[in-house]
Amino acid sequence: MSGMGVRPYQEITFDKDGDPDGAQRDALLRLDVTDLVMFAHGWNSSRAVSTRLYARFFEPFPALVSGSPGVRLGYAGIVWPSLRFADEPVPDFGRGVLPAPPAGPELEEETRRGLVGVFPGREAEVARIAALLGEQPERRAAFDEFGELVRRLVAQEEGAPAFVGDLGDEGPPAFLREDVVSVCADFTAALDGARQPLFIGGGFKRLWKGAKEVLRQAAYWAMKRRSGVVGERGLGPLLGGLARSSPGARVHLVGHSQGARLVAFALRGLPGGVRNVASVTLLQGAFSHYAFASRLPHGLRGGGALEGMHRRVDGPVVACYSRHDTALSVIYPLASRAAGDDRGVLRGDGRWCAMGFDGIQAVDGTPDLSLDAALSRGLPRSGCVNVDAASVVRRGGPPAGAHSDICHPELARVVLAAGRIGR
Repeated sequence: MSGMGVRPYQEITFDKDGDPDGAQRDALLRLDVTDLVMFAHGWNSSRAVSTRLYARFFEPFPALVSGSPGVRLGYAGIVWPSLRFADEPVPDFGRGVLPAPPAGPELEEETRRGLVGVFPGREAEVARIAALLGEQPERRAAFDEFGELVRRLVAQEEGAPAFVGDLGDEGPPAFLREDVVSVCADFTAALDGARQPLFIGGGFKRLWKGAKEVLRQAAYWAMKRRSGVVGERGLGPLLGGLARSSPGARVHLVGHSQGARLVAFALRGLPGGVRNVASVTLLQGAFSHYAFASRLPHGLRGGGALEGMHRRVDGPVVACYSRHDTALSVIYPLASRAAGDDRGVLRGDGRWCAMGFDGIQAVDGTPDLSLDAALSRGLPRSGCVNVDAASVVRRGGPPAGAHSDICHPELARVVLAAGRIGR
């Protein structure tokens, strides 16, 4: 494949309902490998950008496994209908790869096209949202209209599978239901680094900065819903097919951001008795750090949607996290707060944090390792494991921070260590 420096490589494309491309699926099932690394992107809708990401991440692997007897390593890139906002920086993706973002809250043309692509039939809503973000009218009625348009944009597609949240059958997050002006003020304050929400008395215009973040997080919530469907209904059964066609092949799942949620939810969709998943590596996972918990703290009810799923892996589930990830440390808690939570999101409040910020939580026996320790002393053979990757995952500007700073040889080595590839 053009631009891909590793072989054998196979792309596998899923639609929003989890149905794979048949020809690509058949080609994947024919790969003659001992170990297959399957990577799911999280933040892009462009096949070209996702392919570039996979090429960059996979680049160190051949040299790292060189000389390992009996290892025939294969690679797969999972492409699913996700969305990347054009103003999100990606370290090392220079000019000519990603367009320059606008200075204000205007909606970039690339993002506008992406919204239309992933929400077919919502062209009118996208056009009006773009107009409001461009005009930035200083009227409450304009914000009310904006909020209603966003809710309609991300409304569940007719006939789509039911959404399973990270903490069970949770509904839409609070910010999609609450007063839109207050929500925009909260997001504007978070983006500006303020500790308290803004007072409305200063005027409405500055709140359009937060309005764009509301749109981003609403779209990402819809992608979060979709990632679980594609993982459970698409990738999970496909892994069952791989177990039948290549019973000796070991699969190593890797996911970034919501792609981490996708590969994690694939464990829910594994057919009974299938044990070919040898490791799972979650890079800056954009889903709840309680997803694997059997009992939720903070008075939350029940357990996580992935309770016990790590036991379906014939190896460890490794969560790499970084405190430099602004998307997950600042914005994600605001966007994830449940409706009816009148305490808001306080500093140090762990209820709504993402796995990519502080790792897997509330699972007994989960060690927390530095990246150096994980690479020098190795990883446990099973169970959940946290790896603090902040020493390398540290670059990136607002609004996402280091969220996409994942193409490092050290993280490739984590994947190999988790899967015990070449050992």
